[in-house]
Amino acid sequence: MKEDNCLHAALICLGMLYYSHAVTTEKLNHVRPSLHGHHEKGKEGQVLHRSKRGWVWNQFFVIEEYTGPDPVLVGRLHSDIDSGDGNIKYILSGEGAGIIFVIDDKSGNIHATKTLDREERAQYTLTAQAVDRNTNRPLEPPSEFIVKVQDINDNPPEFLHENYHANVPERSNVGTSVIQVTASDADDPTYGNSAKLVYSILEGQPYFSVEAQTGIIRTALPNMDREAKEEYHVVIQAKDMGGHMGGLSGTTKVTITLTDVNDNPPKFPQSVYQMSVSEAAVPGEEVGRVKAKDPDIGENGLVAYSIIDGDGMDMFEITTDYETQEGVVKLKKVLDFETKKSYSLKVEAANVHIDPKFISNGPFKDTVTVKITVEDADEPPVFLKPSYIFEVQENAASGTVVGKVHAKDPDAANSAIRYSIDRHTDLERYFTINADDGNIKTIKALDREEIAWHNISVFAVEVHKQHQEAKVPVAIKVVDVNDNAPKFAAAYEAFVCENARTNQQFITISADDKDDSANGPRFIFSLPPEIIHNPNFTLRDNRDNTASVLVRREGFSRQKQDLYLLPIVISDGGLPPMSSTNTLTIRVCGCDSNGSLLSCNAEAYILNAGLSTGALIAILACIVILLVIVVLFVTLKRQKKEPLIVFEEEDVRENIITYDDEGGGEEDTEAFDIATLQNPDGINGFIPRKDIKPEYQYMPRPGLRPAPNSVDVDDFINTRIQEADNDPTAPPYDSIQIYGYEGRGSVAGSLSSLESATTDSDLDYDYLQNWGPRFKKLADLYGSKDTFDDDS
Repeated sequence: MKEDNCLHAALICLGMLYYSHAVTTEKLNHVRPSLHGHHEKGKEGQVLHRSKRGWVWNQFFVIEEYTGPDPVLVGRLHSDIDSGDGNIKYILSGEGAGIIFVIDDKSGNIHATKTLDREERAQYTLTAQAVDRNTNRPLEPPSEFIVKVQDINDNPPEFLHENYHANVPERSNVGTSVIQVTASDADDPTYGNSAKLVYSILEGQPYFSVEAQTGIIRTALPNMDREAKEEYHVVIQAKDMGGHMGGLSGTTKVTITLTDVNDNPPKFPQSVYQMSVSEAAVPGEEVGRVKAKDPDIGENGLVAYSIIDGDGMDMFEITTDYETQEGVVKLKKVLDFETKKSYSLKVEAANVHIDPKFISNGPFKDTVTVKITVEDADEPPVFLKPSYIFEVQENAASGTVVGKVHAKDPDAANSAIRYSIDRHTDLERYFTINADDGNIKTIKALDREEIAWHNISVFAVEVHKQHQEAKVPVAIKVVDVNDNAPKFAAAYEAFVCENARTNQQFITISADDKDDSANGPRFIFSLPPEIIHNPNFTLRDNRDNTASVLVRREGFSRQKQDLYLLPIVISDGGLPPMSSTNTLTIRVCGCDSNGSLLSCNAEAYILNAGLSTGALIAILACIVILLVIVVLFVTLKRQKKEPLIVFEEEDVRENIITYDDEGGGEEDTEAFDIATLQNPDGINGFIPRKDIKPEYQYMPRPGLRPAPNSVDVDDFINTRIQEADNDPTAPPYDSIQIYGYEGRGSVAGSLSSLESATTDSDLDYDYLQNWGPRFKKLADLYGSKDTFDDDS
């Protein structure tokens, strides 16, 4: 730091020497007139030549950052007409005049009173003027000039960023560009080397280098391995003055990260993996995991696993867990410890993405041996067959053997087995099983026509391990025997016309047999031997399990016989065959000439000339209804109604039902409920009594009763009248409703005559004269009475 201060002072001294030389040269140049004369046109077209003057100014220089005790001399203004007698006054105006730059108005010397910074302002524009001191008359025209601030190296280089971050692939070639850093210098680049920068690397060798002129950082070592070192910290310096001694400098830090490439194959950490699995494991269950390590990251480190060899390729499979990069060995098929106790697999781990640039580092895969041991499990018994089907004849005796099931313990212990039937599948308990040997027998006779198949389940459990059990379905078919005779297929009822012709077919019948088809059809139809020569009907077997019934004679009559019963024998084709006799009911009916059925009733002949039965029934029903109507009418006419209540006009009691109540004025809101006056019963013409029943009962006086043997009717009546008059509980009695409240604030007095204590003659109606024209008629009527009295 001390060396930099000394160097700065030396530069200031050199700058001042240079400035003194420049000022001397500038004065010599400025006091000289312009190189070109000015021409003026005179009168009459003559060209006049103006004399050369020394009042033209170009620019001055002042060094920046001057810190001396005295103001620095910038330059001097001088006019050729200045004789030195002090009559000329020099004036300075413009940017910074009087503040930064001051002028001696006699000598014209210009001084800078403040320290200047070129980076803040590089130049100032000023105007010089010479005037007569006494009259202020301009002696020289205003002349504009520039004061330039001379630069010194007072600003160090600065980088655009304090820290940089960059990435470069690992194993990149030497000279691979990583990043370019840039610095700037605030000093004047056009003057000297103050802003000429040179880059160099302070930290990061020998891995990286930097170009001195451009600031580009490049790799300097080959085969840099990310797995060995991933991040590097590099310090870059920028120095001005072309990098020479005495120049100012700035630094920045660059963090360089090596990105991954697939340059490492996966490797198993061990050569053999040992695993075990129970024989009771189900397919898809995980057996174990293997993992090959790959130091690469991202997709470069992805590994896929596969089984490439081994005696367990059909029993096991392997999948890849991409989250953990592990190979998951899973069971593919069911294992049997008793069949094979161990397996061996050869598993390969290979990279999914391979970079051709580094194929020479391969192969990018690795193999490992996986040995799997099958563990013995306590397995349940196993039936020799997955299901059993047996047959047994129906109606077989109880205890008949149906079949035998067999199960064994697959474990090495080979435990004894006990058998049982699942009673939920044999609720009727048709079968039983021998618990030791598995023989299934019937308990009772079976009927195929009731249940043709029995589906039961048989359990097999180990004798010493009851929790180990197996279950097998057993289907038992009941074999049919010919134990059901054939019958009519339906409840046949035949009809034959009275005019039927001989050998005319009138019905075809068929049969049905509950037995199996082997013991059923073909059916044979025939007539019983005792009526094989039936004179009325004959039977013809159609040999297709049907038979036709034909008429053997003509001339049937409903009046003689309207119903015939024909027995028919039906035999089946079983061994031995079974037969049954079925009766066919045949009715004789009347038909038209085309054979269409008309009627099968024998009464049709009797009612042919009269009305039908339906018409008679309708007539009888009408008669009964008329009789009922007549009876009801007569009954109603004979019935007399007695009045139950006294009509309103016959009620002679002195009951005051309503009362013309008057309102209490505008303030009356509590007097009474208006609903009282709006009597709904009164609207309908019925006004109920509102009597008040006395609270005590009247006891008749014994002395008023006549003697039982009295025959004086007049006394008897008078006695009863007196009792009625003196009995307050007997009607009629008076009831009254009073509305005495008239409200507060009513101007008019009461209009009720019930509370009036005076007569009309006592009233004074003179106030009606003051009520206005509306009450004039009333005032005249009542006032005329007084006038009449006065006149009389």
